[in-house]
Amino acid sequence: MLDLKSLIRTIPDYPKPGILFRDITTLIEHPQGFKESVKRLTDAHRDLGITHVAGIEARGFIFGAGVAIEMGVGFIPIRKAGKLPGATIGQNYTLEYGVDTIEIHADVLNSTHKVLLIDDLIATGGTAVAAVSLMRRTGATVENAGFVIDLADLGGAEKLRVMGVSIVSLVAFEGH
Repeated sequence: MLDLKSLIRTIPDYPKPGILFRDITTLIEHPQGFKESVKRLTDAHRDLGITHVAGIEARGFIFGAGVAIEMGVGFIPIRKAGKLPGATIGQNYTLEYGVDTIEIHADVLNSTHKVLLIDDLIATGGTAVAAVSLMRRTGATVENAGFVIDLADLGGAEKLRVMGVSIVSLVAFEGH
């Protein structure tokens, strides 16, 4: 079995001193590593009745679109405010120094839909928690999320579990 963790580069002191940045570009540049990542995320969620995969801008688009194709379902981009045309609904979330907003199209989901959330990494969970809350406001069911990387020490996956979301992550790293 391919060791995905070995394909993820660590860049120290990026974007600021003391941070160990987990860089998935080296994983997606590796054809078999990228393919295997999408396969593992798909296989973990294949028989759950998923109707849509939602990916968080921007790296969640990379993995989420692949999973949606493999599952044969639609893909929903979760974008930063002001990036989607047409009517949208948004959800604010707190950043270290302020507030940001994510959005989806207002007419994309309803109570008949079951959505799988995909992103490259779960850290503190702020964006993922906001994404789940946003999609649930439409009436959609969001009970599952998949991440390539879990930075378990930062607690984001646990925040999603408290919301009733089952988490699958392909690799875990200690620290931040």
